[in-house]
Amino acid sequence: MSFSIYVTGLMMGLSLIVAIGAQNAFILRQGLRNEHVFAVCLACALSDAALIVLGVTSLQQIARLLPWLDPVMRYGGAAFLAWYGAKSLYSALRSSATLTAAEVTTASFRQTLMTCLALTWLNPHVYLDTVVLLGTISTRYPGQQTSFAAGAVTGSFLFFFSLGYGATWLRPIFSKPSSWRMLETLVAFTMWVIAFKLLGGM
Repeated sequence: MSFSIYVTGLMMGLSLIVAIGAQNAFILRQGLRNEHVFAVCLACALSDAALIVLGVTSLQQIARLLPWLDPVMRYGGAAFLAWYGAKSLYSALRSSATLTAAEVTTASFRQTLMTCLALTWLNPHVYLDTVVLLGTISTRYPGQQTSFAAGAVTGSFLFFFSLGYGATWLRPIFSKPSSWRMLETLVAFTMWVIAFKLLGGM
């Protein structure tokens, strides 16, 4: 029974993070550039794990104690995503013909990690998926929440590391500057769409 609930948690965790979002777009970009891939994947997976455990163990208490948290995260997250989208679009517009997938790393480890953590912790959708949705679903399995949480955490690790290192297979495509410009533009509009949804309360 515990194993079946573990698998349920695994599948639910994967289903919530597979869609293209701010976090996934950033990991894909880092994987294509081969910049700090392990650290980015690990940071995202550990962040997800912490939020999943938080949701499974403390969802009701959090909602009751911090009613102001939702609007703060919504507007703060929207502002950050709007800024990051503009940054990506600027990068797309200034890309030159010399840009390749194997270009020298330009972002420092600290800068990359801070951006990764900001995209994770300042995006209210991450809390909705991990803390609220997975936390709520876990209540269907009284006494077995640990198995459910373990499955969901496993799903996060599998997905993020597969996305980060799987991007290697796409590098030949992104040897062309036009492909990079398209990726940066896609990242920009992804960020803006998420920001718009946050401001709309969706």
